[in-house]
Amino acid sequence: MNDDYELLVVGSANADLVIGVERRPAPGETVLGSDLAVHPGGKGGNQAVAAARLGARAALLARVGDDAHGTLLLDAQRAAGVDTVGVLVGGAPTGVALITVDPSGDNSIVVSPGANARLTPEDIRAAGSLLASARVVSSQLEIPLDTVAEVVRALRPGARFVLNPSPPAPLPDEVLAACDPLVVNEHEARVILGDDAGDSPKEWARGLLALGPRSVVITLGAEGALTADDSDAVRVPSPKVDAVDTTGAGDAFTAALGWRLGLGEDLPTAAAYAVRVGAAAVTRKGAQDSYPTASELAATAPEVPSP
Repeated sequence: MNDDYELLVVGSANADLVIGVERRPAPGETVLGSDLAVHPGGKGGNQAVAAARLGARAALLARVGDDAHGTLLLDAQRAAGVDTVGVLVGGAPTGVALITVDPSGDNSIVVSPGANARLTPEDIRAAGSLLASARVVSSQLEIPLDTVAEVVRALRPGARFVLNPSPPAPLPDEVLAACDPLVVNEHEARVILGDDAGDSPKEWARGLLALGPRSVVITLGAEGALTADDSDAVRVPSPKVDAVDTTGAGDAFTAALGWRLGLGEDLPTAAAYAVRVGAAAVTRKGAQDSYPTASELAATAPEVPSP
């Protein structure tokens, strides 16, 4: 079993096209911006890179276009050490996020899913051997929900399924019941729970568990995270760092969490590691560029004693 993937990420891969602007244009208006910067992104691609940089045996199952952006994304995955045998090429242009950023750091984003929307249940069934060799499978909602449901059906016995429902959408019972854990931030928790969400992370966790997942993790930014299952809720503190850019930090957290669960750690222990990874990621600009190696993690985000 030593050849298993400790983490298989099934999800999106986007090229992030970023332009700085003094202000966003009004309808019908043209504004000039900075030089275009193109970065590898997408929640799936981010998670796979984050795990591999930490030392995980990680693979990505995704779809990109047969174009320059697809080549950029594949190169970034391979450079990080991700196995790209599951990355399918063609069928549509590579997914793109068009991002404008103003001087205050506020951004506006338009996403063209492109090839991500063409990752189908048939693609999952065709990747059966890849799913059969994964201890933990992590997914998000930047690919079709039918495809995520097919991932749940294809899990090998004993494999663990981690889902970050982002962007949030109603989830079928079959998918919810497989989540171990369901990983959400405050915004995602409130969208899923609606008006009855309550005000505290413990209330959100209770409400989410009532929907059927085996466990829940709520990320709380600089406050760390809360893990919860039927028996216990544990608050996991975060190390204090100087935040520069929070882009992609949630993806780094979820990847680290899934990897550590694949190594056999319990949920609070895995979350304690993951909050350190998320904290390290916010100390540098960008998403994938900000993800730490194991040695950088030790220097940037020291362990925090449990309360």
